[in-house]
Order: sequence, then C-alpha cells, then structure tokens
Amino acid sequence: MKTGIIGASGYAGGELIRLLSNHPEFEMSYISAGSNAGQKITSVHPYLTGFKNQLFQATDTAAMNTCELLFLALPHGESAKIVEAIDPSVRIVDLGADYRLHSSQSWKRYYGGDHAGTWVYGLPELPGQREKIAQATRVANPGCYATSIALAAAPAISAGLIDSSDIVVVASSGTTGAGRSAKINLLGSEVMNSLTSYKFGGVHQHTPEIEESLSKLKNGDVKVSFTPILAPMPRGILATVTAKISSSANYSALRKAYESAYNDETFVTLLSEGEMPKTSSVLGSNAVHLQIALDEHTNRLIVSSAIDNLGKGAASQAIQNANVMMGLPEGLSMSAMGIPS
Repeated sequence: MKTGIIGASGYAGGELIRLLSNHPEFEMSYISAGSNAGQKITSVHPYLTGFKNQLFQATDTAAMNTCELLFLALPHGESAKIVEAIDPSVRIVDLGADYRLHSSQSWKRYYGGDHAGTWVYGLPELPGQREKIAQATRVANPGCYATSIALAAAPAISAGLIDSSDIVVVASSGTTGAGRSAKINLLGSEVMNSLTSYKFGGVHQHTPEIEESLSKLKNGDVKVSFTPILAPMPRGILATVTAKISSSANYSALRKAYESAYNDETFVTLLSEGEMPKTSSVLGSNAVHLQIALDEHTNRLIVSSAIDNLGKGAASQAIQNANVMMGLPEGLSMSAMGIPS
C-alpha cells in the first residue's frame, strides 16, 4: 500500500519512518518535510541509515494523492490547511490535534482559531473505539499525555469505582514531547538536572481531550486537574492519576476492573503487584505499563502509567490505528516490549 508521511523531519516523523521501514504492507512512497525539503533524511535523523541517499520531498497535495494512506505529523493547525485538498479515498491518520476535539469552544480556548472538525478518536483500547477505527477512513491520533492518562483512568470510570468529577494528574514528559523547534528552555544546559512544571494551572491543551475521551464512558462530566512536568530525558511519560473512590469500591474490585479491561490487550499491561512502571521499560515500544494502589488514608485510587511519548504516544499508535483501519493484524511493525536504555 502506497504510504506517505507529511512532516517527517520531526521526532514523531522520524519514528514513523523507522517503524514503517519494517512494515510488510505499507510501502513508504512519499516522505515530505516542508522546511527540510531537498535535504537528506539522515541529516535530520542520522540513525535512519537505510535512507542515507534519500531526500525529504516537498509538501505537495498532488503527491499526497498518489498515496493510499497518509500519516500527518504536523504542528496543530497545519493538518486542517491541507486536508481538504486530499482525495476522500486516501486514508489518513493525523498525529496532530486538529481533529481530536468535539467541542469548538474547547478548541478555541486551548488552541485558538477555528475548529476544523472531529474525526474518530484513535485510542483502540478504550471501550468501543476499536470498532469505530476499523470503519473509519480518517482517524485522529491521541495526544501523548492523553493516551497515558485516559488508559490509566478508563477502567475505574467504566466500572463506576471513582468520582470522575475530581481526577488529579501529575505527569512528567521527556523533551521530545515539546517538538523539535529550538527553544531556550529546551536546551540541554537548561533541562539537565532539573524538573519544572509548565502550562501550570489547568491550561494544558490535552486537558479537554482527556475529559472528552473519558466522558464517553459514563453519564456525566469528567473533570481533570492536570499538571505537566518537563523531565530531563528525551523520551517517555510517567503519569500519576488519582481520584476519590466510590463507596462500593475496594482494592479487590479496582484490581479486577483493570484486569478485566486489559487482560486481552496486547499493548497494555497491568503489572504484577509490587512492580512499578518505568519509562525505561517502554522505550521504543507501543506499550503502556500500569500499576494501581488504594490509598486507604485518603480513600483515593492511585494509578501509575508509563509510555514512550514517541511510541504509544505518537508514531507506533498511529501505525496501530492504520493497521486497524486496513483490517491488518494490529501489532504489525511494532512491539509491546521495550528496548534497554
């Protein structure tokens, strides 16, 4: 299947190239990068030695329409500028934010500008989503934080075991989550040996996405207080999600809810009791590692969640969604096992 990557010079774009190079059904026929067009792919992604003589192509809608499948790995607001020119027969997975939200008010508040619309939300492990993705031609890939947090909270919400109107999240992400553009606060000299919160006070753009995806699991609003932290590492997210438990909940019921939700999922693992998620354990994979606890002092569920923000948080999840869309085995070209860090 002729496959294109738009925005291939970014971190997620590079990971898409790496993973798709081993895909048995998707042939990369078009790899574009607007500002890097004409440059060698290895000048930006030196680890992609199999592409050492290949150049990034210019971003061109006519070339896009020669593809059967497109991955858009663009900053928010950029996908919507080109989608209308793409033939409706071309399947698209958008790694950007443009089509994730249902609420136009939330889009204007957190992103600004006009809301482009809403596509099927590409988180297959949420109840009912895999079937919708399989029927879709255009899928909105979730945000990295949203993936780690939604999968950490979903089983407890679905089972009615927590007060979903008061979910508190603190999550740390590696610097690749901020994109590739040069910023003083992302320089190695600034980041190393330091942790800092950012978009403090409930203003992070993934907040409405998390709330919308989880609100579909129950009647009533889901409210999330989310504090992101920039961590001194390139890749990975570790999220801690807490919520007050319902009167009927206990540790056994909580554990059973998570086991029931994820026992048959290839890429989500509820770790054995006593084991804790580590970002190093999911590096380079499409995996989600979870652990739960019940804080009996405050009657709160605590969930720890680890993902690779460029894997399950971006590129490998996009390929997982494409596999589902095309009726292929869901795990083609990716692994649930991490690599040593």
